Amino acid sequence: MASGTEQIRAVWKRRAAGVAMAAVCLLPLVLGAWITPDPAGHGSHTQLGLMPCGFLIATGQPCPTCGMTTAFAHAAHGELGTAAVTQPGGLLLCLLAAVGVWIGLHSAVFASRAVEASLGVLRARPLILLAVLLAAAWVYKLVTWPAA
Repeated sequence: MASGTEQIRAVWKRRAAGVAMAAVCLLPLVLGAWITPDPAGHGSHTQLGLMPCGFLIATGQPCPTCGMTTAFAHAAHGELGTAAVTQPGGLLLCLLAAVGVWIGLHSAVFASRAVEASLGVLRARPLILLAVLLAAAWVYKLVTWPAA
Protein backbone atom coordinates (compact mmCIF):
# COMPACT_ATOMS: atom_id res chain seq x y z
CA MET A 1 0.00 0.00 0.00
CA ALA A 2 1.31 3.43 -0.94
CA SER A 3 2.12 5.95 1.75
CA GLY A 4 0.50 9.37 1.89
CA THR A 5 3.63 11.00 0.47
CA GLU A 6 3.71 8.56 -2.47
CA GLN A 7 0.05 9.22 -3.17
CA ILE A 8 0.63 12.97 -3.13
CA ARG A 9 3.56 12.57 -5.54
CA ALA A 10 1.43 10.43 -7.84
CA VAL A 11 -1.32 13.06 -7.84
CA TRP A 12 1.14 15.83 -8.70
CA LYS A 13 2.80 13.70 -11.40
CA ARG A 14 -0.63 13.21 -13.01
CA ARG A 15 -1.33 16.94 -12.74
CA ALA A 16 2.08 17.83 -14.24
CA ALA A 17 1.58 15.33 -17.07
CA GLY A 18 -1.82 16.92 -17.73
CA VAL A 19 -0.36 20.42 -17.87
CA ALA A 20 2.41 19.23 -20.20
CA MET A 21 -0.01 17.44 -22.53
CA ALA A 22 -2.41 20.39 -22.62
CA ALA A 23 0.44 22.83 -23.37
CA VAL A 24 1.98 20.67 -26.13
CA CYS A 25 -1.41 20.15 -27.78
CA LEU A 26 -2.48 23.78 -27.35
CA LEU A 27 0.58 25.29 -29.04
CA PRO A 28 -0.25 24.29 -32.66
CA LEU A 29 -3.87 25.32 -32.11
CA VAL A 30 -2.81 28.78 -30.90
CA LEU A 31 -0.39 29.14 -33.80
CA GLY A 32 -3.14 28.07 -36.20
CA ALA A 33 -5.45 30.71 -34.76
CA TRP A 34 -2.72 33.33 -34.98
CA ILE A 35 -1.88 32.89 -38.67
CA THR A 36 -4.01 33.57 -41.71
CA PRO A 37 -4.76 30.51 -43.86
CA ASP A 38 -3.05 30.86 -47.24
CA PRO A 39 -5.69 30.91 -50.01
CA ALA A 40 -3.45 28.61 -52.11
CA GLY A 41 -4.09 25.80 -49.61
CA HIS A 42 -0.45 25.54 -48.58
CA GLY A 43 2.40 27.79 -47.51
CA SER A 44 0.86 29.22 -44.34
CA HIS A 45 3.86 27.96 -42.37
CA THR A 46 6.01 30.74 -43.86
CA GLN A 47 4.11 33.19 -41.61
CA LEU A 48 5.88 31.46 -38.71
CA GLY A 49 9.28 32.30 -40.18
CA LEU A 50 9.77 28.86 -41.74
CA MET A 51 11.24 28.37 -45.20
CA PRO A 52 9.04 27.46 -48.18
CA CYS A 53 8.67 23.72 -48.77
CA GLY A 54 11.87 22.36 -50.34
CA PHE A 55 10.08 19.25 -51.61
CA LEU A 56 7.54 21.39 -53.45
CA ILE A 57 10.27 23.62 -54.89
CA ALA A 58 12.33 20.63 -56.04
CA THR A 59 9.54 18.46 -57.44
CA GLY A 60 6.59 20.76 -58.11
CA GLN A 61 4.49 18.29 -56.10
CA PRO A 62 3.20 18.62 -52.53
CA CYS A 63 5.10 16.97 -49.70
CA PRO A 64 3.28 14.67 -47.22
CA THR A 65 2.63 17.63 -44.92
CA CYS A 66 1.71 20.20 -47.58
CA GLY A 67 -1.34 22.11 -46.45
CA MET A 68 -1.30 20.88 -42.84
CA THR A 69 -0.49 24.28 -41.32
CA THR A 70 -3.12 25.84 -43.55
CA ALA A 71 -5.65 23.17 -42.50
CA PHE A 72 -4.80 23.84 -38.82
CA ALA A 73 -5.34 27.55 -39.42
CA HIS A 74 -8.71 26.95 -41.09
CA ALA A 75 -9.79 24.62 -38.27
CA ALA A 76 -8.60 27.04 -35.59
CA HIS A 77 -10.72 29.71 -37.27
CA GLY A 78 -13.73 27.36 -37.14
CA GLU A 79 -13.65 26.53 -40.85
CA LEU A 80 -13.68 22.73 -40.51
CA GLY A 81 -15.03 22.03 -43.99
CA THR A 82 -12.37 24.18 -45.61
CA ALA A 83 -9.73 22.51 -43.42
CA ALA A 84 -10.91 19.08 -44.59
CA VAL A 85 -10.76 20.09 -48.25
CA THR A 86 -7.36 21.75 -47.80
CA GLN A 87 -5.63 18.79 -46.12
CA PRO A 88 -7.71 16.08 -44.39
CA GLY A 89 -4.67 14.86 -42.45
CA GLY A 90 -4.14 18.35 -41.06
CA LEU A 91 -7.74 18.49 -39.88
CA LEU A 92 -7.38 15.06 -38.26
CA LEU A 93 -4.22 16.11 -36.40
CA CYS A 94 -5.86 19.38 -35.38
CA LEU A 95 -8.85 17.55 -33.92
CA LEU A 96 -6.53 15.12 -32.10
CA ALA A 97 -4.64 18.10 -30.67
CA ALA A 98 -7.91 19.64 -29.46
CA VAL A 99 -8.88 16.37 -27.77
CA GLY A 100 -5.39 16.26 -26.24
CA VAL A 101 -5.90 19.70 -24.69
CA TRP A 102 -9.08 18.55 -22.97
CA ILE A 103 -7.53 15.28 -21.79
CA GLY A 104 -4.56 17.20 -20.41
CA LEU A 105 -6.76 19.75 -18.67
CA HIS A 106 -8.87 16.98 -17.15
CA SER A 107 -5.76 15.34 -15.70
CA ALA A 108 -4.35 18.66 -14.53
CA VAL A 109 -7.51 19.76 -12.75
CA PHE A 110 -8.77 16.45 -11.38
CA ALA A 111 -5.48 14.51 -11.15
CA SER A 112 -7.15 11.82 -13.23
CA ARG A 113 -5.35 9.10 -15.11
CA ALA A 114 -6.70 10.38 -18.44
CA VAL A 115 -3.24 11.18 -19.82
CA GLU A 116 -1.98 7.72 -18.88
CA ALA A 117 -5.03 6.11 -20.45
CA SER A 118 -4.71 8.14 -23.65
CA LEU A 119 -1.12 7.02 -24.09
CA GLY A 120 -2.56 3.59 -24.88
CA VAL A 121 -3.14 5.03 -28.35
CA LEU A 122 0.63 4.89 -28.86
CA ARG A 123 0.47 1.21 -29.72
CA ALA A 124 1.18 -0.39 -33.06
CA ARG A 125 -2.35 -0.67 -34.49
CA PRO A 126 -3.53 2.89 -33.77
CA LEU A 127 -0.22 4.31 -35.01
CA ILE A 128 -0.39 2.22 -38.19
CA LEU A 129 -3.96 3.41 -38.74
CA LEU A 130 -2.85 7.02 -38.25
CA ALA A 131 0.02 6.51 -40.71
CA VAL A 132 -2.36 5.02 -43.28
CA LEU A 133 -4.80 7.92 -42.86
CA LEU A 134 -2.00 10.47 -43.21
CA ALA A 135 -0.70 8.66 -46.32
CA ALA A 136 -4.22 8.72 -47.76
CA ALA A 137 -4.39 12.46 -47.03
CA TRP A 138 -1.14 12.93 -48.97
CA VAL A 139 -2.55 10.96 -51.91
CA TYR A 140 -5.63 13.20 -51.75
CA LYS A 141 -3.38 16.26 -51.83
CA LEU A 142 -1.45 14.85 -54.81
CA VAL A 143 -4.68 14.11 -56.71
CA THR A 144 -6.22 17.51 -56.02
CA TRP A 145 -2.98 19.45 -56.66
CA PRO A 146 -3.43 21.92 -59.52
CA ALA A 147 -1.70 20.92 -62.75
CA ALA A 148 1.28 23.07 -63.68
